[in-house]
Amino acid sequence: MRVVFAPDSFKGSATATEVATTLAEGWASVRPRDDVRVLPMADGGEGTLDAFESVIPGSRRMPVAVTGPLERETRSIRAYWLLLPDGTGVVELASTSGLTLAQPLAPLEAHTLGFGQAIADALDHGVDRLLLAIGGSSSTDGGAGVLTALGARLLDESGNPVLPGGGALCSLASVDLTGMRELPASGAQILSDVNNPLLGPQGAAAVFGEQKGADASERALLEAGLHQLADLLGASSPMASASAAGAGAAGGTGFGLLSWGAKLAPGSEVVGASLGLPSEVSRADVIVTGEGRFDAQSSAGKVAGYVAALPRQQHASVMLVAGSVEAAVDEFAQVRSLSELAGGAAASMADPLRWIREAGASLAASESRAV
Repeated sequence: MRVVFAPDSFKGSATATEVATTLAEGWASVRPRDDVRVLPMADGGEGTLDAFESVIPGSRRMPVAVTGPLERETRSIRAYWLLLPDGTGVVELASTSGLTLAQPLAPLEAHTLGFGQAIADALDHGVDRLLLAIGGSSSTDGGAGVLTALGARLLDESGNPVLPGGGALCSLASVDLTGMRELPASGAQILSDVNNPLLGPQGAAAVFGEQKGADASERALLEAGLHQLADLLGASSPMASASAAGAGAAGGTGFGLLSWGAKLAPGSEVVGASLGLPSEVSRADVIVTGEGRFDAQSSAGKVAGYVAALPRQQHASVMLVAGSVEAAVDEFAQVRSLSELAGGAAASMADPLRWIREAGASLAASESRAV
């Protein structure tokens, strides 16, 4: 049989490449003659660079030094963006301004300046197109840091640049976009699995502020700052819509990038198309996907839901492996939970690759019995 392994990363436990490879190893231990294809996936969050690099031959890491999400001026984070053979640059927010880089969490001070610096570096190298993966943000700055790195001037009433971070946006008095860098020739796509608007009860501060360390009073301050940014930026850029689906992604970074002229796109769909996943799935007998936690959001743009919805042969089976399963799984022929296999969440997280391999072997054994 032809078997495709296309999981996302298991956040905090294993990369998508590790998950896909280990699942395939487990499967091969039971069914060594099957034709397996390993295609680690991502939805625009952490691991997007790894997914592209592991599958697209000729991809090149482009090192860059950027300002960390809690720094002011010093470029202290060693990161990289990915140059694809067709001239596309892939830049990942998680590796430049991400949540794991902002320790301890500082919701009012964290910013996206480093992400913008990496984008600027890709532009300096003459990329023809940009794919901007914005999951895993540590900040709620509305993309102000990105815009600053790309040449915008965000000023207070005295004409001085506002401090980085969402907490300073309330002091914003004017926005000057005349010095902004131009988009590359073939444009820029924002990769995200979030459809939230910028403002309001479903907005960036209200929904995602708490996971970035903001308490109720800090979320209110961040919301007020985003309102200020939306009013001024909306007046300066016809492309900036605070109500646009996805404008609230990554603490409002989606909004900032929209004002630059970038276009929002479903992260899983763009990554999958770039890796040739639809074609592979259409010819497969078995497709195995997965993620760390399968919940109610998984079918709304995340990797597992995207893979399950791809057109396939009538007889083909889609299987799921997840660290934990917390939602209906009717679309999958077989499901394996690492927590159940290991006898508990702590045991599965203590040695995730062991249980991922066990899951692959278990799925292969079930398929052999069915045949």
